[in-house]
Amino acid sequence: MDTAAWQPPPELIARAQVTRLAAELGCADFPSLYRLSVERPDAYWRHLMGFLRIAWSRPPEGYVALAEGPAFPDWFPGGELNWVDTVLAWGHDPVRRTAPAVIAEREDGALRQLTWAALEAQTLGFAAGLRALGLGRGDRIGLLMESGIEAVVSFLGISALGAICVPLFSGFGVDAIHSRLSSCGAKALVATAGFHRRGRFVDIAALVEEVRPRLPELQVLILKGGSAPDAVVWEDVLASPEPDLPARMEPDDPMMVIYTSGTTGRPKGAVHTHGGFPLKIAHDAAVHFDIAPDDRFCWPADMGWIAGSLILCSALMRGATLVTYDGAPDFPDWGRMTRLIERHRVTHYGASPTLIRSLAAHAPGSVAGDRSTLRLLVTAGEGIDPEHFLWYQREFGGDHCPVINYTGGTEVSGGLLSNVPVLPIVPAGFNAVSPGIRVEVLDDSGRPVRGQVGELAVLAPFVGMTRAFWQDRARYLETYWSRFPGIWVHGDLALRRSDGVFFLRGRSDDTLKIAGKRLGSAEVEEVLLELRGVAEAAAIGVEDAAKGQKLVVFLVPAQDAPADLAAAVVPHVERRLGRAFRPAAVHLVAELPKTRSQKIMRRVIRNLYTGQAAGDLSALDNPSALPPLKALAG
Repeated sequence: MDTAAWQPPPELIARAQVTRLAAELGCADFPSLYRLSVERPDAYWRHLMGFLRIAWSRPPEGYVALAEGPAFPDWFPGGELNWVDTVLAWGHDPVRRTAPAVIAEREDGALRQLTWAALEAQTLGFAAGLRALGLGRGDRIGLLMESGIEAVVSFLGISALGAICVPLFSGFGVDAIHSRLSSCGAKALVATAGFHRRGRFVDIAALVEEVRPRLPELQVLILKGGSAPDAVVWEDVLASPEPDLPARMEPDDPMMVIYTSGTTGRPKGAVHTHGGFPLKIAHDAAVHFDIAPDDRFCWPADMGWIAGSLILCSALMRGATLVTYDGAPDFPDWGRMTRLIERHRVTHYGASPTLIRSLAAHAPGSVAGDRSTLRLLVTAGEGIDPEHFLWYQREFGGDHCPVINYTGGTEVSGGLLSNVPVLPIVPAGFNAVSPGIRVEVLDDSGRPVRGQVGELAVLAPFVGMTRAFWQDRARYLETYWSRFPGIWVHGDLALRRSDGVFFLRGRSDDTLKIAGKRLGSAEVEEVLLELRGVAEAAAIGVEDAAKGQKLVVFLVPAQDAPADLAAAVVPHVERRLGRAFRPAAVHLVAELPKTRSQKIMRRVIRNLYTGQAAGDLSALDNPSALPPLKALAG
């Protein structure tokens, strides 16, 4: 599907925020806006400060200083800000103060709202309460909570204090919690006692009590919804706001350390700053997501992954209402998401490709709710195939919403590639490089290429990039800056067409090289998902004496899968990709191992299938997927 499935109507182009931004900067269209953003980034970001209403307590004197080279830029020298000021400023209008800043729906149906006035009071009160407990600027504070009002207030309050938030996935086990909190020397932990998932109580307090003796530096435990020895009740932390909060911070002061698993070794602690992550997210929320004040944004995601903080900042930095949901998307049935959209009049909705595939597999029940309020859809987290991209646009969105395909990563804050709603959109493609970022696809020698798969690379420092890994500069340099001098190599395989449209082809560490020919796992999986009856697919490369690697595929059959599904795979792949890429084996499984954010864990599949140890399973959401893979091992 090489042609555009979305053509922006004139009225959307006219009202879009990126159109207004371009006009204010004297640019005739998006391509000219992008050129200005990379040729004159200082002017671009200087204008954005006003456009995005970023609240500086002392305006910056410049854009960037590169005394330590491109890997360690100093952003907005001379400036002073706490990113939380920008969020709270949206509620200073007398009318807006009583409007909802956060709407939180729980799995059991309970609803709560927090107005902008209450958000300000609770954020500053929580920061003051943390200070009263002996916490302060620069202290690392873990956050282990389900999505909801308390998680939002805690996240904002930690930054308002000048401390550093360490988000933790609500599905982590004891070892994963310990490794992250011990790595950064966390002084406190804000946690939930537990929550319900598909009607079953998940006991977090028990995990916290088990891990506490292993964390000698952890001095303070704050618990919501339960009690534990020496723990402070979350509600009791709220104190009277103090006049010197939010704390005054430098642009490069850390506001978050968020861990992401590597293919090998211990998790990497990406450091994000007050003048980096929130500014990049506010930018993307306006330019790519077209979020404006009074919009309502819902993208159910765990606070422990980058998506949780990204979504929070996307809504609240733009003055929009954040709609949170803390349960399973299919509870009590697959209509839950569209009923949530209908109930809260959501205008912007986001979902991972895996969730989209599940919603499509359970239609028409999954689209039973009224979605007429939707204006824009987002998908991110992994590659999406064209068929399900189109289903999301046409069936879920009613064919009146653009789908913003968005890709970046934990280490880069927001998007490197994305769609903008004012340009035609090709299914599964990206119609734009995010403004302010110079991106190319490079071959093995570091030369830009068109029409062939290569490494996605960033050619210059960019706002939002991690400020190294926590106390591990060497690993940061090795991970991103060691391949080509002065260039960030991101770890994604991509293809850039001659018309400028990009496609992702999987992670570099998921690269398949069969008979000397390289392609990404995502390219194979797109072809597999074309077959009727395939609900999900994963492709891996397994060592082979003759070919170097052989292709092995794993399929989750849909309910209507034909009896001969497995037999249809090999000829279909051969016809679409060529004889060299014929699968050596096809396995039908009930489920694929996935993270809580619904990314397929190909590394785990490959390890188990080849008889190796599974590796890091701290992010695994469905352990029941593992035994069948072990049984398939040769």
